[in-house]
Formats: sequence, structure tokens, C-alpha cells
Amino acid sequence: MGIQTRPVRRGDGRAPAIVLVDPKFPHNVGAAVRAASCYGLGQVWFTGDRVHLVGERRFRLPREERMRGYQDVELRHSDQPFDAFDATAVPVAVELRRNAEPLITFDHPDHAVYVFGPEDGFLDRAVLGLCHRFVVIPTRHCTNLSAAVYTVLYDRHAKRVTAGLETAYTVAGRGFDEPDHMADAVGVR
Repeated sequence: MGIQTRPVRRGDGRAPAIVLVDPKFPHNVGAAVRAASCYGLGQVWFTGDRVHLVGERRFRLPREERMRGYQDVELRHSDQPFDAFDATAVPVAVELRRNAEPLITFDHPDHAVYVFGPEDGFLDRAVLGLCHRFVVIPTRHCTNLSAAVYTVLYDRHAKRVTAGLETAYTVAGRGFDEPDHMADAVGVR
């Protein structure tokens, strides 16, 4: 999987998608790609220059995140990712803010662009000004970036399955090998 770094044009963005603003660690970018692949999102965007991916030209993810199954996710590096999306995209800031909607009751837009701040900071005013919705993950403590991405995407998928908009995923299209009581617990039969 290569990282796209070409100039951004309107229409390059395909929602639903993920935007990581100035991430600090390559493994969190890799985990976001993995989460996107697991839950059917086609793009992960990241900004800033703090992540130095393997290779001289920043072209590869860490070894543990380079699996063939993730080739369905386009990884883009740009400091103007919002310019790539059309008017149907709904930027959603995942941020601890007053008046943010709790994830538990959040209604995910079909064309959401989930925006996550850096591991060691918050989204700045310029980015927040581009976001239409704000959601908070109600936890006792802060989660790390990769856990936040997985939590939001799982919540989106679970709610879409419940609403009949998606089919529940199984691991690589296979069924589960759990005992019968586990199959009942997760609703698989």
C-alpha cells in the first residue's frame, strides 16, 4: 500500500472516511487503516509531518500494518484533506468538548468524515470550524487514538446493522467457531 501525496482536488475524498490531524505515531496511522478496512471505509487521510513512515519517501506503513487485506483502503497525506470532499460529506470531530453529542446516542451521517486530533493535543479552531458535528466517546478516561477510531467505527457499523443498512461482518467472510452459547451472545446463527 502506497501513500498518496499528490495535490488534493475536490472529489478525491470518498466519504465515509477518516482524517487524522497531525498524528504522532505511525502505529496509530496503521491502526486507523486497519480499522477502516475492518469496517469498510475506503480512505484514511493524515496531516502534519510528525509521522515518519518506513522508507525514505514516507511510502510504507509499519510492517505489522502491511497486510494484503488493507489494500482496499487508500492512505492519503495532505494538509488540506477537507478540500477533497464534496458538499455531501459531513465532517464529524471526535473530541472532548462541551455540548458534543455522546457516541451512545449519536446518529452517524451516511457520508461522515470522522476527524480525530493528535495523541498529545486537541483539534485546533481552524479544524473545528470545518466540522459540522461533534461527538464524544463517553469513557471514564481518555482513550488512545487507535482505540478511539475503532470505537467510533464499531459504533457506526453496529447501528447500521441494527437499522438494516449493513450486514454484520464476520472474520474474512468466515463464520465463527465459538460454542453455541457464544453464537447466541453475538447473534450469529
